[in-house]
Amino acid sequence: MAKPIMAKATAVWLVDNTTISFKQIADFVGMHELEVQGIADGDVAQGVKGFDPVSNNQLTQDEIDAAQSNPLHKLQLKFNAAAQGEEKRRGPRYTPLSKRQDRPASILWLVKFHPELSDGQISKLVGTTKPTIQAIRERTHWNIANIQPIDPVALGLCKQSELDAAVQKAAAKKAADAPVMSDDERRKLVSTEQSLGMEAEPKIPTAIEGLETFTLSGEPEEEEEKQGAEAFADADSFFNLPDGPVEEDEDSDPQR
Repeated sequence: MAKPIMAKATAVWLVDNTTISFKQIADFVGMHELEVQGIADGDVAQGVKGFDPVSNNQLTQDEIDAAQSNPLHKLQLKFNAAAQGEEKRRGPRYTPLSKRQDRPASILWLVKFHPELSDGQISKLVGTTKPTIQAIRERTHWNIANIQPIDPVALGLCKQSELDAAVQKAAAKKAADAPVMSDDERRKLVSTEQSLGMEAEPKIPTAIEGLETFTLSGEPEEEEEKQGAEAFADADSFFNLPDGPVEEDEDSDPQR
């Protein structure tokens, strides 16, 4: 889908002069919805003058009215024969002179919060060179002590959609390049159902006075019961009386 010229300025005008939703404006100008919300909050595109798409032959008033009455309506760019074939050209991203001093701050932000991004991806996002990125990574940049990390989207150096796409691509590449597990490591992995179905392993209490010989096997008790049973297995030994003369009862009379 073709995008309007001066997309950010057009978004500023639509935010200030219409009640069209952020999603509709983002789809029309090719920005992220959060960027459009940042424009409304004053965090993005500060100082950018709005560009009227109606007077500049990019939108019709009927399209704006239809979008305001229906949040699901998608704005359609007005046909302009002179704009046909004007596709995005390949090559390094052009950074305006007024924003070039902000590139080190955006590079530091990307290196800090998205270390998975390669130097080539960062170079495409903010329009810088690989030696500059390497210097900031290694903290050998001449002004590293004064650089504070700032989101490149907030600085207007790239779009949120471009940053999200680069991060997703880098994450997918990192997952694909992850080392393959060995057979022993794979055998140690169990499913969630298996892990939940496992019985808890018994733990022996420690540091409790009087339980130094505590055990869960029950073997000592069984041995004690066995020894006791063997001790009284012989009836004679059980009823064995102590040696010595037997005292007769005083009341007993042997003559009877």
